[in-house]
Amino acid sequence: MRAPTQAALLAVMEATWPPLSARRVGRWTIRAGGGGGKRVSAATAAGPVTSADIGQAEAAMRALGQRPLFMLRPGEEALDATLADHGYARTGATVFYRAPAASVAGGRLPRLSAFPHWPPLAVMADLWAETGHDAARRAVMGRVGPPRTALLARQDDRAAGAGFVAARGDIAMLHALAVPLSMRRRGVGRGLLRAAAHWAMANRAVWLALAATRDNTPAQALFVSVGMEPVEGYHYRRCPERPY
Repeated sequence: MRAPTQAALLAVMEATWPPLSARRVGRWTIRAGGGGGKRVSAATAAGPVTSADIGQAEAAMRALGQRPLFMLRPGEEALDATLADHGYARTGATVFYRAPAASVAGGRLPRLSAFPHWPPLAVMADLWAETGHDAARRAVMGRVGPPRTALLARQDDRAAGAGFVAARGDIAMLHALAVPLSMRRRGVGRGLLRAAAHWAMANRAVWLALAATRDNTPAQALFVSVGMEPVEGYHYRRCPERPY
């Protein structure tokens, strides 16, 4: 069973956590994020670019009311260096994690410990809001076509965590994993990963994947503990203007 490549993971991430719109401007893909965060707002190079092309992307992003922001992927070291020379600060280094869904799923889940529900329940929105996923980020989920679902975890007969998962082809990608501080270190995150894996298999996905920032070491330890392996991801360069 061949593991999904970094390029495949990037494509599934875009399909399962999409911008409001995306269009080609010269040699760039320009995304309108609608306030949904860096992932849906960053421009990417759609071919070889030069220093002279950067201004075109900047103008297109500013026309959308967005601060210029670029996503850099492996192999784009020259563009990364050029943006650094233009004063762009590096931020948001991110790693993909992947594993066969069957290996993460394990055995049967305890009854009502975590389950899928679409559309998301109000309590899920509350959990996401509590953990920093504001309304604009939650709106991204509504743009995703099926198969997709929200996940709710329960602990001690109360809502304990939430997530969103969607599949494209044989890859299911988990987003917006949210566990409040009061519920951490109690197995809630692991339960959500297992629930996502069970849902993935039920929807004919072979692989479960997600993206995590490099500085989120507790989350990375959790992912490794269930057998997920890291894959080189991406980072951003942002224009040194007002706070993003």
